[in-house]
Amino acid sequence: MKNQTSEQLAWKIRRHGIEMTHLSGGSHIGAIMSVADIIAVLYADVLKYDPQNTKSEKRDRFILSKGHAGAAIYAALAECGFFDVEELKTHYANGSRLSGHVSHHLPGVDFSTGSLGHGLSAGAGMAYAIKKDGKKERVFVVLGDGECDEGSVWEAVLFANHFRLNNLIAIVDHNHMQSMDFQENTIEIEDFAAKWKAFGWNVIEINGNSHEELKSAFEKTEIIREKEPHKPTVIIANTIKGYGVSFMRNDILWHYRFPHDGWEYDCAVNELHEHKPEGVEDVYTPKGIQNPVMPTEQDDINNDHTFTATWKPSYQEKMRRVEAPAGSGEREHRI
Repeated sequence: MKNQTSEQLAWKIRRHGIEMTHLSGGSHIGAIMSVADIIAVLYADVLKYDPQNTKSEKRDRFILSKGHAGAAIYAALAECGFFDVEELKTHYANGSRLSGHVSHHLPGVDFSTGSLGHGLSAGAGMAYAIKKDGKKERVFVVLGDGECDEGSVWEAVLFANHFRLNNLIAIVDHNHMQSMDFQENTIEIEDFAAKWKAFGWNVIEINGNSHEELKSAFEKTEIIREKEPHKPTVIIANTIKGYGVSFMRNDILWHYRFPHDGWEYDCAVNELHEHKPEGVEDVYTPKGIQNPVMPTEQDDINNDHTFTATWKPSYQEKMRRVEAPAGSGEREHRI
């Protein structure tokens, strides 16, 4: 049901994401927020699909390889008619189809993900099969940038180039953060674009939170497909983790944390309402939060929670001073 703009869908993905993680106590709202624009443009303007015929051979295939941001794809599928929006409230619940990481038991999901590094390999296999059958459908795979530390990603990159899979488009949600820190403090990955080019891929680098640039990039993939028929394409979408809520932006805390009752939930909802597109209804809080709880000086907000900033040299010394078992002949050992 492509009856909404990508901007409207992106807002709904973020609003559903806040609600789903809030209700379930689930994680990864930062990743959900950064990838929302990519998912929205794909489902509103790019992908060929039929929610009434989810196994159609004429559909484009889509894999969210960064499966921990699964709430984003669940929200998009519900808003596009694959299942009822009301089911989103069961996210993470026992017996729910909406598991914490993406599950293929849900209509519209081609491949279960969550174990990072697998999605592009599966997508390359799908693209290879489609091409061997002489069909025109495409395969889109959204990866995380931290996920690109996985060797299996680069094996798939090599495979896709070797078999000239010009029907395969990878999109990297390059929010520059992973796990507990900024990416460059974890494992250096730049010059990221040069790496993909060296492996034989066409590379498009954009602002991944700009719908205009996303739409232009996807249009270019089709032009490239005609001019460079022997190469797969990657879109490196530079995004901001937590995009859409100011206190979540570039704060690694929100990789794992969910919006708790009080100022976290109230302020997140009201910030989204400040930028709600026309024609969009908030099914949870139609007018936002009235009389919201606001953070105080004692609340943990706008602090640097990266491993680099929070690790203290004294921690290492404390770890060394652990008494060895009696009779071991050792005065100390490391844990």
